Amino acid sequence: MRSYRRHRLLVPVLLCALAVLGARPTAAGKDPGSDTGTGTGPAAGLSAEVVRLYEEAAVATQQYEAGRKEAEDQRAEAQRAEALLDTQRQHIALLHEDLGRIARAQYRSSGGLPVAAHMILADSPEGLMRGQHAFSQADLAVNNAISKNKRAEARLAADEARAAAQWQALEKRNTQLAGLKADIEQKLETARSDLQGQADAAVAAGACRGAVRLDQPETGFTDGDWVAPVETYELSASYGSGGARWSNRHTGQDFAVPIGTPVRAVGAGRVVKVACGGPFGMEIVLKHAGGYYTQYAHLASLAVDQGEHVSPGQWIGQSGTTGNSTGPHLHFEARVTPESGSAVNPVSWLSARGVSL
Repeated sequence: MRSYRRHRLLVPVLLCALAVLGARPTAAGKDPGSDTGTGTGPAAGLSAEVVRLYEEAAVATQQYEAGRKEAEDQRAEAQRAEALLDTQRQHIALLHEDLGRIARAQYRSSGGLPVAAHMILADSPEGLMRGQHAFSQADLAVNNAISKNKRAEARLAADEARAAAQWQALEKRNTQLAGLKADIEQKLETARSDLQGQADAAVAAGACRGAVRLDQPETGFTDGDWVAPVETYELSASYGSGGARWSNRHTGQDFAVPIGTPVRAVGAGRVVKVACGGPFGMEIVLKHAGGYYTQYAHLASLAVDQGEHVSPGQWIGQSGTTGNSTGPHLHFEARVTPESGSAVNPVSWLSARGVSL
């Protein structure tokens, strides 16, 4: 927001100045009845609130989507751990079966006598030692394998429990993030509705509220001097398209964006028109080098005054659905004069300046 320093004046000088201002005609180039002073009061606060909520909603959405992706990954990890546990359990069951087969085979080969009896009845000490060693080795191998797999099973069970606990914690956090996201979006929807209501009232009265100064974001345009008029969008009605909505062919490119979306100057220029009323509702026209003009229409808020110079990417207003509009969007035109009827294809015009839509 701008702030102006006021100086004390003597009463006679003040009265004289008021008299001169009262007799002064409307400035040339400005719409009759429009207020092009700096926006203050509830309107300015509402515009800033919409931008703030707009950014908070975007952050909340990113956090929610990141948390949801993390929870899905953690749930997949828990499912993989459970699958490994099942494999280990099956392996241990097979080892137990192998041990049982060994024991049964030894019993059959010994005629049902215990190992101790075979040791007593052995033909020679060497035979006794060989039999005992073979049995001990088989038994040891099976027992070692069982112990190893039980340890692996314990580790996997711990991993599964940890993954499941992390997944549950993430699900709980995501529920909280979803609630926060829904709350912000509800507040944003209310603020957008209020902003549009104020814009409709201004357009109906034919008097703009004046520039509502928005805190400009940090920008780093290093790839050129031209940008798209909005950052995130879907293209809707295109240049030259026909339909019952227009008396002639469509003269611009429409960007489907929610009410309150910051609208950017596509390039450096000067504000040559600020208007509230007519088919375009609340609109801004900029003049650029080379004799070209760009128009930004159906706005809900203005962030510049007539005569100002703007830089590429500067926020000059907020999108809306004022005037002859069927829904929230930005109507953008490129022209060779500041008035309607001189439009060129804005997509091709931007493309020639390095901006692909």
